Formats: sequence, C-alpha cells, structure tokens
Amino acid sequence: MIRTNVPHIFFLTLLFILLNISSTLADWQPAIEGNKVILIRHSIAPGSGDPSGFQIKDCNTQRNLSKEGIDQSKRIGELFKKNKIKIDQVLSSQWCRCKDTAKYAFKNYKEFSALNSTFQPPYDKNAKKQIKELRNYIQQWNGNGGNLVLVTHYVIITAVTDTAPRSGEIIIIDKNFNTLSTILTN
Repeated sequence: MIRTNVPHIFFLTLLFILLNISSTLADWQPAIEGNKVILIRHSIAPGSGDPSGFQIKDCNTQRNLSKEGIDQSKRIGELFKKNKIKIDQVLSSQWCRCKDTAKYAFKNYKEFSALNSTFQPPYDKNAKKQIKELRNYIQQWNGNGGNLVLVTHYVIITAVTDTAPRSGEIIIIDKNFNTLSTILTN
C-alpha cells in the first residue's frame, strides 16, 4: 500500500504558487513605479517574417495573430490592469500583428514607424535610422508618472536591449536602455 502525505503535497503546491506570484509581483515592480519603457513583442503569429510582396496597409498580405495570439494579447492587457500599471502612451509598429496586439491588450494606441520590423527587405535598410529615431524618442519622452508602452518586433527589441524576446514577452527598461525586468505571457 502506497501512502501519500496529502497535507505535505498541498503545502508544497501552495508554496510553489505563492513563490510564483511573488516573483511576478517583483517582476512588475519597475513598471508599478512608473516612468519606464515597456517593450512588448507582438503576440503569437505563426511563421517567420512576412510573405513576399506583403503590404503594411493590407493585413491579408501579412503574418497575423493566431487565436492563441489574440488570447495572449488580451492576457497582456489583463496583467497591466491586475498590476495597476499606469500607462502614459501606447505606440505600435505599423504591422498588423503589432497593432492587433496593442488593440486587444490596450484598445487605444498610435502607430510609430520607428517600431516597424527591419527583419527583411526592403525594410532592413531602415534599421539604423529607425533605432536612432526610437532612441531619440525615448530619451525625450517624459511620462509624468506613467509608462511608455511600445509594441514591436523581435529585431527592434533585440537592437535596443540585447535580449531575445518570445512572442508576447514584456521587457521593462529605463530611459538609459537598461533591462530591469522581463515577463513571459504565454
């Protein structure tokens, strides 16, 4: 006969849950303080890059969010509400998967071309110019206590933070581009 110690298993499970909750709260602390830059890689959009001949203004020609990506975007918005993250402004790449991530997470956003992907031609030629524009924007931004939320792509986040984000991952940085925290959302 195998005997289990149910109270012991219950206690360990509860401890595991509490440790995960407290680490999540600690991960959000820089954003709770405000005046941070929060980079979000667009939510799950199966594939890599975009089909040849895609058009920025035509979502039907692009790689888009899956149902899982839409749900992930909604969870991102819920995480911001749950953790009472103040938002000064939400800016998004002009790619549909980024705009949809911003829309499902935050409802309101503005497009900002410096956040556009530079992964493939012809947009790869814009990389240096866009990163310079983005860095200047962040340096001049004054959040008045809120955070600047930027919904963008892997290549842009990697260029300014040296991190390799997953789909829907949140990277919190300061205005000097120091990574303060990363949060997975899937």
